[in-house]
Amino acid sequence: MPNPLAKAKYHDSVHNLRQLPAADGREVVFAGRSNAGKSSALNALSNQKGLARVSKTPGRTQALNYFEVGADRYLVDLPGYGYAKVPEAMREAWKKTINIYFQTREQLTGLVIVMDIRHPLREYDLQMLDYAVARGLPAHCLLTKADKFGRGEQAKTLAAVRRELGDRASAQVFSADAKLGLEEARAVIAAWLGI
Repeated sequence: MPNPLAKAKYHDSVHNLRQLPAADGREVVFAGRSNAGKSSALNALSNQKGLARVSKTPGRTQALNYFEVGADRYLVDLPGYGYAKVPEAMREAWKKTINIYFQTREQLTGLVIVMDIRHPLREYDLQMLDYAVARGLPAHCLLTKADKFGRGEQAKTLAAVRRELGDRASAQVFSADAKLGLEEARAVIAAWLGI
């Protein structure tokens, strides 16, 4: 099956909401802890090694990074949360920006929450989920780094996460390194983007 995200390319880094693309299209936003593997997930989903920069130092994403996957269709990489070693003032500014973004961005059609399978549903993950619920936005959780677990442990963790999520979001196991769960995640995102 062709990869609907294969044409993804860097579009812009938005530091201020006035810089957001003035399009009538659709956006799927990726959120997660700074060390959960967001950049690796974006690269694996698009099958491009360097689409999103992967850093050994968590917290490198310090803007809303837009990747275009088609006409007026975007993947948006949010700044990582909960781990980044940045000044408190900057962290508060990000939080305010993201609050406004979720409340007002009409183009937003889905939220992908990226969580390390070994540490799922932490406080900030649940806060992101609350944004989606408040907005009536569909959410999908990627339990990344699933190759660190055997299949039995993967299934057990996934079942526990799905129980806790209830009908607030869907969830799946995922590994960028092992290419696990790529088709499932791409299908969810492509449906949200209408591509």
